[in-house]
Amino acid sequence: MIRLSNIQLPLDHDATALENTILSMLEISAEQLVRFNVFRRGYDARKKTHIMLIYTLDIETTCDDALLSRFADHQQVKATPDLDYHPVAQAPATLTERPIVIGFGPCGLLAALVLAQMGYKPIVLERGKEVRERTKDTFGFWRKKILNTESNVQFGEGGAGTFSDGKLYSQVKDPKQYSRKVLNEFVAAGAPDEILYVSKPHIGTFKLVAMVEKMRAQIVELGGEIRFSARVDDMHIEDGQITGVTLANGEQLYSKHIAIAIGHSARDTFEMIHNKGVYIEAKPFSVGFRIEHEQSAIDKARFGPNAGNEILGAADYKLVHHCKNGRSVYSFCMCPGGTVVAATSEENRVVTNGMSQYSRNERNANSAVVVGIDPSDYPGGPLAGIEFQRKLESHAFVMGGSNYDAPAQTVGAFLRGETQEHVGTVEPSFKPGIKLTNLADALPDFCIEALREAIPAFNKKVRGFAFEDALLTGVETRTSAPINITRDKHSLESINTKGLYPAGEGAGYAGGIMSAAIDGIKIAEAMALSINNTMKA
Repeated sequence: MIRLSNIQLPLDHDATALENTILSMLEISAEQLVRFNVFRRGYDARKKTHIMLIYTLDIETTCDDALLSRFADHQQVKATPDLDYHPVAQAPATLTERPIVIGFGPCGLLAALVLAQMGYKPIVLERGKEVRERTKDTFGFWRKKILNTESNVQFGEGGAGTFSDGKLYSQVKDPKQYSRKVLNEFVAAGAPDEILYVSKPHIGTFKLVAMVEKMRAQIVELGGEIRFSARVDDMHIEDGQITGVTLANGEQLYSKHIAIAIGHSARDTFEMIHNKGVYIEAKPFSVGFRIEHEQSAIDKARFGPNAGNEILGAADYKLVHHCKNGRSVYSFCMCPGGTVVAATSEENRVVTNGMSQYSRNERNANSAVVVGIDPSDYPGGPLAGIEFQRKLESHAFVMGGSNYDAPAQTVGAFLRGETQEHVGTVEPSFKPGIKLTNLADALPDFCIEALREAIPAFNKKVRGFAFEDALLTGVETRTSAPINITRDKHSLESINTKGLYPAGEGAGYAGGIMSAAIDGIKIAEAMALSINNTMKA
């Protein structure tokens, strides 16, 4: 097939425009065009009154080879790459060892699924509950302020990505088309087909719940095993080789191939593996607040007269500003038409995050606005970043009233350094609730200084971003893991613990659903090849 890229058409183009463009561009007749499909559809909204749709198309003709030869020097005409996933190994019939996957978020889910599809019958250990029970616990916390520290936004089947916007795009390099494998598996599990071609695909929480269940069922059908409420409390390491784990209930499991895909909030597990001598490094992360605007205001700022167009959907944004004090401030995990949610996994702490449903039809848009920090800001060893996060989260708990309400402030009051008594036109979406206060006390001074410079700067890119009544809610601290469980670039094993495969966000190798899922596939392949080589030896 032939891939045509950067095909630009008006937002309101008619149904025949794509085919006509193909025929004109390739100089072929309608009879020579066998079929075509949209591989990617994005948009260019830099001119709000003249928004263009940008297509990448995969085309089959009766003369593919001749056309590829004729357009060999044309940057928009190339051969379609192989999008099929090709397993790197197959489990031997005499398989004597089952790999273990710790964690069942996007990374662990794809690692387990690919291992199962290759015949390795993985055992998955998830400290939280299955997704529907976990959903009850999570909504129960939001409504009644009753926190289950093992079943919440962070822990349980589907991982933290289940209670998010469900974004399925990433900027990681993907020469092997792993992202296509992920998207195909999601569609097979019930995701809408459009995630295969829209430029910024998303699913939303409720659709993710049903999808995760179907993918779990496939793993089990292929011989895998999923254990919930199975927290790993100890690892067995002999002469630098992982040999097994001990669960919280005392049960011991043995394997020399274990993936650790525990997400960015499994702080007790980070501490355990550090105490076992697994090599860990402190790494940069970011902290800040959630900011809310009315979604209609963001739509108007981004799309002008085309706001509300069904193809464009709810508008998003991606912003970054480099401050005079040397800090970078950026938007993170932007949730169009969503809500700000309580995301703590530890008692007496407040953490915020964002969530959307597939429809993205809630009143507000929200995003994190966060300041980059690095280990020099929290000296004290590999785990010092965890204590830095905990200190901010505990203080936010007190600022919110010591009842899991979150401290909040309008943007206008924040920029002026005032404390107001009432919210404005932007209604808070955070559950359980908010307490208006002075957020200057919620973060280090250098963060507050950077945010007060960045928000007005963002207003120049998205008109209304610094709107007086926009609402800030604190604190956002779980942007990524504060550690890196360093692994070998080739084997993907821990650099000092053979057979242990650090994976995904919790190990410092991903930053969202898609990148975590891609990393899960890489880890599954590395484990499969190692198992086969071990058995041959």
